[in-house]
Amino acid sequence: MAIERVAVVGAGEWGTALAQAAASAGRHVTLIGRDPEVLAEINVAHTNRKHLGMQRLSTRISASPRFSGADLVILAVPAQSTRAALTALHNLGEPVVLTAKGLEHGTLKRQSEILAEVAPNAVPFVLSGPSFAVDVAAGRPTAVTLAGEYDNETEAVAAALAGPSFRLYAARDIIGVELAGALKNVYALAAGAVEGASLGASARAGLIARAYAELGRLVVALGGNPDTMGGLAGLGDLTLSCTSTQSRNYRHGVALGKGELPERELAEGVLTAPVARELAQRAGVEAPLIEAVNLLLEGNVKIDKIVAGLMSRPLKRET
Repeated sequence: MAIERVAVVGAGEWGTALAQAAASAGRHVTLIGRDPEVLAEINVAHTNRKHLGMQRLSTRISASPRFSGADLVILAVPAQSTRAALTALHNLGEPVVLTAKGLEHGTLKRQSEILAEVAPNAVPFVLSGPSFAVDVAAGRPTAVTLAGEYDNETEAVAAALAGPSFRLYAARDIIGVELAGALKNVYALAAGAVEGASLGASARAGLIARAYAELGRLVVALGGNPDTMGGLAGLGDLTLSCTSTQSRNYRHGVALGKGELPERELAEGVLTAPVARELAQRAGVEAPLIEAVNLLLEGNVKIDKIVAGLMSRPLKRET
């Protein structure tokens, strides 16, 4: 699989960062976006100040409002926009790297399932793991998982996108990687709420450990590989999202824990939480932390009562 031309759909923070990573790996990159001012700035000044400040972008990146084909497509739009973005690309047949960490409202579908519906001829790959856009764009060391159905193809895509500071580990478990990436956002809300409510570092550490166990049960019940939980897409991403204020979901949870109005920015966990609850119910998996996050988001129960309910659950063996 020869990959020289890469198209990144979505000229926001994450899309621009991934375009930078692909360019650093030696690929020629077209960044597809809708904002003419952003596109013009990328082409002329090689910056995207709206999303990445004064971070200098590679001259291998050009910006365009239209997709005109590529050896590889990277989709970097919010999870709830995936279907519309794929539909707009028309009869897509290229290999597609899906990077959104979320589940579709209404259908409960994973990103690769949406791709299979809208563009059945496209070959899916899923990129996930502990990564913030500002770190990737700045060339700070970042390691992620790239999951695909066929080993040789997945390794070829990983090699094409790997650069001096961006390392991709190939895997087969598309389902598990997608689920871990989507559901960790829900647990990040919970971890942030614990911080916002000043419940202490011990409580947050305990929550992360129990979130890891709950997420593992869900991944396996929904068809994923349990080994995924011990890797970058599982433990790595869960830990990062549940401990860093760079995480939008964590910051949103902190505000909820303080009883404040969260800042107005995308927090995928807010949209994923009710979907996660329905998936858990359908799979017959007990998921008290996901239920607690939904109660908090619905605003009907205060966090102290939610925590009291969790702490009063029947005692069980850990394994």
